[in-house]
Amino acid sequence: MMKDAPVIFLDEATANVDPENENELMQAIEALTKDKTVVMIAHRLKTVEHADQILVVDHGKIVQQGKHAELMQQEGIYRNFVIERREAAGWKVKNA
Repeated sequence: MMKDAPVIFLDEATANVDPENENELMQAIEALTKDKTVVMIAHRLKTVEHADQILVVDHGKIVQQGKHAELMQQEGIYRNFVIERREAAGWKVKNA
């Protein structure tokens, strides 16, 4: 980004960021990469759900491709991942 390269590769850019700072980091990345091609490797849903193109890789092969809304309409790894994340977000620890 500092070099003003036309293509930027980010590998797990938000992996070690707490949720409170994740939005700020993503806004900064978006501002710094405006009008550039960004290839972002990520496991966090918030990091990828607004991407122009999402590629789902399984065992080294692209198995799904599209925007978030398109992938949510398809059976597959992406939709399963999103559903599982949403369910896990609602988990609560019961007091004994």
